[in-house]
Amino acid sequence: MDPSGNDSPMTSTGLASGETLPPGLTEEEAEEMQLELTKVDDEIQTLRQVLTAKERHATELKRRLGISPLSEIKQNITKGWHDVQCSSAYLTASATLEDISRSETYKRTQDTLSQAGQMTSAAFSTMGSAIRSRFGEMRNSPSFKSFEDKVENMKYKVMGRSNGESSPTSNNAPF
Repeated sequence: MDPSGNDSPMTSTGLASGETLPPGLTEEEAEEMQLELTKVDDEIQTLRQVLTAKERHATELKRRLGISPLSEIKQNITKGWHDVQCSSAYLTASATLEDISRSETYKRTQDTLSQAGQMTSAAFSTMGSAIRSRFGEMRNSPSFKSFEDKVENMKYKVMGRSNGESSPTSNNAPF
């Protein structure tokens, strides 16, 4: 077994069997590099363990201080928004938008769109009133009354009479 704890077959240089040395590298240099690699891998593993322990400790301290993940998120969002508002890009864009909103062209466009909205609203209101009026006229027309009577008769023929009710229209209607 090699010093790194792996069970792969290794030569005296630490290279897997069947592998050749890279050009310009002696067996002694390869062994030194293999030892250094093993040490670095061990250090990385140790650092991971230390980091995990530190993260657990930080989590415990936050829990004892009453700092919840939600409050951390809120704080991060607040700080992020503050950073955005202080950025030069945001300040430049704000100044530009403010200049635009003060311009005559913007004001004229705003007035025109406002008038168009009012006119559209009035048109829809008038159209709604006209449609309502037309439906009222249609409902009171003889054709609609006749159709309504036929539908009512059909309802009573299909549903039957319950509790001795009689059809509001004649039972001899041809429908």
